[in-house]
Amino acid sequence: MNERHEINGYLYELIGEEGCGLACDNADIFYDENGWNLMLEGFMEPWKLGRTVEEAKTRLREYASQGFGMA
Repeated sequence: MNERHEINGYLYELIGEEGCGLACDNADIFYDENGWNLMLEGFMEPWKLGRTVEEAKTRLREYASQGFGMA
């Protein structure tokens, strides 16, 4: 499993299939010079997730706990 799929899988695991819906299917997870980013449909800017997969998972947990566009 590559890192992108690992992050996407964690997103599903964290939010659940019902909470994710189409948002997770259409999520664009990409790596650039600033690290991992998550672009969800309906948002104008990507969310910065961190440079490593573990940082990305931590940031996703933070976003999900605040309900930022998820669940």
